[in-house]
Amino acid sequence: MDDIDKRLLNLLQNDFPLTSEPFAGLGRELDISEDEVISRIGAVKERGIVRQISAIFDSGKLGYQSSLAAFSVPEERVEEVAAIVSAHPGVSHNYERRHAYNLWFTITVPPGIRLVDEVNNLAERSKIESVRLFPTIRLFKIGVAFDMLGGNAAAVPNGPQVAKKPLALNEEDIKAVRALQQNLPLRRRPFAVLAKEAGMSEEELLSRARAFLEAGAMRRFAAVLRHREAGFAANAMTAWRVPEDRIEEVGTTMAAHRGVSHCYQRPTYPDWPYSIFTMIHARTHEDCEKTARELSTAAGIADYVLLYSTREFKKARVQYYEHGEVSD
Repeated sequence: MDDIDKRLLNLLQNDFPLTSEPFAGLGRELDISEDEVISRIGAVKERGIVRQISAIFDSGKLGYQSSLAAFSVPEERVEEVAAIVSAHPGVSHNYERRHAYNLWFTITVPPGIRLVDEVNNLAERSKIESVRLFPTIRLFKIGVAFDMLGGNAAAVPNGPQVAKKPLALNEEDIKAVRALQQNLPLRRRPFAVLAKEAGMSEEELLSRARAFLEAGAMRRFAAVLRHREAGFAANAMTAWRVPEDRIEEVGTTMAAHRGVSHCYQRPTYPDWPYSIFTMIHARTHEDCEKTARELSTAAGIADYVLLYSTREFKKARVQYYEHGEVSD
């Protein structure tokens, strides 16, 4: 990739225009033509660097429940159990990590379905007894973006957030959600294509997209990159043992670090005393460990574990309202 490709990828992750001709807008930023922008995006998608360009929604704001979960799986059964877990339509991420709890996945379920029941059903089908559920208690930061011009993974801290009240969505809102979560077509007026499929006007779709963004139901409209293909070969989920009275202070401190893309408070268990989870993406394992040491020093927390992902079994976007669910 040349510098224009790298600058384009940075814009796609951070500043995608919600306008009728977004590729023309990106071209003006880069001093290249609209056609060249479309061609370059097509090329990086063909190379597998860009996974998808679409809306990234807040599941809680849409009335869904989501959680991180972990299974302790005998080594010889990891692939078998991972296949069972990945087959669940609500599982979006599923990784093997180096720990006694070695299979970690995120699961999202629509209104009316109990998340804990879905996880327990997966455990029962997989014949797994050691199960831990890690729903978000407080969110400090979310939203990875890879700096293709030589920096790190980064995101802007969100500030401490607790569970949000779902929005009241009408049928037109739900149509817009279904449209905006689709992979954006590489056409001069891509939102017009999505809007036509949804049975609404281009301006109505864009107006609802901006309203979702304003309300926090859509975190951003952006490209998601495949981190290894983008040059960030290492990622570590780092869990920190933090005194209860320091959780907000430590979470805020860690979220401010540029190398942290995600930062949450999650529940603890007798065999899992770690309450703060941070996600570190870097170009090498050494860079991950350097970031972890910096976080440890900045927060004054020395008890932590780094869980590197060793295999990716599934990584996909949650598809909202694809099975007839309606918001209350």
